[in-house]
Amino acid sequence: MEPEHAPVDAHAAAADHAAAAPLPSFNLLGWNLDLNDPAFWAFVGLLIFIGVIIYMKVPGTVTKSLDDRATKITSELAAAEALRKEAEAKLAEVQKRAAEAEADAKTIVEAARREAQQVAAAAEAALVTRIATREKMAQDRIARAESDAIRDVKLAAVDTASKAAAAILSEQLSGKAADEEFSKSLAAAAKALS
Repeated sequence: MEPEHAPVDAHAAAADHAAAAPLPSFNLLGWNLDLNDPAFWAFVGLLIFIGVIIYMKVPGTVTKSLDDRATKITSELAAAEALRKEAEAKLAEVQKRAAEAEADAKTIVEAARREAQQVAAAAEAALVTRIATREKMAQDRIARAESDAIRDVKLAAVDTASKAAAAILSEQLSGKAADEEFSKSLAAAAKALS
């Protein structure tokens, strides 16, 4: 059984010997390098890490990725600027159309107002003309009725006068003198009527 324990003891002895023996230190280009110092090994690890990063071209990849992202952002900003300018142009166009529509509406309202005033003036003139025409017609009818009434009164007066004269004359005159007096009276009545 002893030979089985012997290799375990040999490993333990080697570990103890390694821990007990310090690593050498040396001077390199004015730097004192102590292989037992943990800061030295951290520095070596950092150099290896940086070397691996450079070997794997990580800075180029990161730079390319950042450049791609910057290009994408720039294109998105350019697109946003173009959209903003387009929106401003459409807004200006809509505002221009609204102003034109408002001006057109004002023009239409003014034209309608003028037309309404013209129609009202024309209607008033037509009404005045119609009233004047009807007034003239009424005056003509009144004048005709007056002249008819005067004529009727004159005819009635002449008729009554001629009958009265005929009665008086027939009582006073007889024969030829009555016929002459009748003819004179008839002539006088005819002259009065014309």
